[in-house]
Amino acid sequence: MSATILIIEDEPAILELLSVNLQHAGYTVSTAQDTRQAEAQIQRVLPDLILLDWMLPDQPGIRLAKQLRAAARTRDIPLIMLTARGAEQDKVDGLEAGADDYLTKPFSPRELLARIKSLLRRRAPQLTPDPIQAGELTLDPNTRQVSARQQTLPMGPTEFRLLHFLMTHAQRVYTRSQLLDQVWGDHVFVEERTVDVHIRRLRKALSPAHQEHLIQTIRGAGYRFSTTHME
Repeated sequence: MSATILIIEDEPAILELLSVNLQHAGYTVSTAQDTRQAEAQIQRVLPDLILLDWMLPDQPGIRLAKQLRAAARTRDIPLIMLTARGAEQDKVDGLEAGADDYLTKPFSPRELLARIKSLLRRRAPQLTPDPIQAGELTLDPNTRQVSARQQTLPMGPTEFRLLHFLMTHAQRVYTRSQLLDQVWGDHVFVEERTVDVHIRRLRKALSPAHQEHLIQTIRGAGYRFSTTHME
């Protein structure tokens, strides 16, 4: 699944360079040249990661970083600060404002891509192409295949995304609302009971290899993926 990256950068040449390199690496890219445009983009659809320039024409990027971290809807979005300010205190200020990482201009596209991949692996592993194995179950995002006990387990795209998210966040319980935001996107408006339908379909897809027990219902709370049998 391709991660969506929002680039907030007011220099057209840098914006174009970043966009081309990220698209070539397989990411979906949206852009903004000031915080007003960025806020409008974020209001429409939450990005999976933000590249934020420190110096923007309408207000400093560091102020926008603080605003994003203060809002419940955006506080968990991975954020990399881009800046020509290389002093140690500037880096400290950027990180304290909520940036997960900090890149000083000029930087190489390869370094940026490596930082993005590393950050997504830590903060949003469901958006990386790394294969996942849990017990007898294996999921490969590159081939979009799920298998267990020498069987390929066909499933629909929504069930695949749901399983991928739950496997990369094993043992953690998620409410229907949280799963809707994480798997469907917070800009998609569907009933919470839709999650129940897709959970049933996912269990049915896993049942030929007797793996349906991995998707557990936690009464009054939600769902989780776990290789530990419930008592």
